[in-house]
Amino acid sequence: MTYCVGMLVDEGLAMIADTRTNAGVDNISSYRKLHVFKTPGERVLAVATAGNLSVTQTALSMVGEGVTLPDSAGPETLETAPTLFRAAQILGHALASVRASINTPPTPTADGLNVTASMLLGGQIAGGKMGLYLIYGQGNFIECGPDTPYLQIGELKYGKPILDRALRPNTSLSEAVKLGLISFDSTIRSNIAVGPPFDLIVIPRDKMVGMERRIDADDPYFRDLGRRWSEALAAAHRAMPDPTWLDLQTPPAAKTMMIAS
Repeated sequence: MTYCVGMLVDEGLAMIADTRTNAGVDNISSYRKLHVFKTPGERVLAVATAGNLSVTQTALSMVGEGVTLPDSAGPETLETAPTLFRAAQILGHALASVRASINTPPTPTADGLNVTASMLLGGQIAGGKMGLYLIYGQGNFIECGPDTPYLQIGELKYGKPILDRALRPNTSLSEAVKLGLISFDSTIRSNIAVGPPFDLIVIPRDKMVGMERRIDADDPYFRDLGRRWSEALAAAHRAMPDPTWLDLQTPPAAKTMMIAS
């Protein structure tokens, strides 16, 4: 399993992906799942992948060689796509084609394979708007909007609450990165299938540059962030009032008598 998140705010875009693959408790490996395609000054695109590793790797290799869409005159790549929307179409077509080829012709063996896969595509191409897409295995996709300024794939449920509560379109880019890393800290504490190192890219809006970083388990900032978050949660729940209707001082027998009377 994996966990990837993209956060699109007014200042720009941040994407984070873990590297753990899990084919059983005795077969855990690390593979890069955040892939960056950039032409300085012209485009910066990032693709995060989740699901069947062979499906996503094959789809990315197809995109690297060029994908011919039904309405195109020839092969297109992420480096030649004129818009971010077109780049999403290219990735979706490749992903759907790979999944279809595995299950064609349908056989009991093929049907038993887990070919679930999804991708996040984010970035900006000069002359176009910055965007973030979630691409499903069937090839269709959705675009991130201001009402929910983030998209997730993989093991998303543990990191979702902090993003729902705190991330807004006007959140600063540095704050978004902090919230994203807190969501990763929450996830790895609850799910062994997600783990470091994490790959991060930060893309300021209209700058056409991407700042990349790999965050290991012993990264000083990430370790300190996790410690502070745990302490803050503990302090917060201690500061909350106890239930006003819970009287632990009254013996159960007395409670029964009071009810009977």
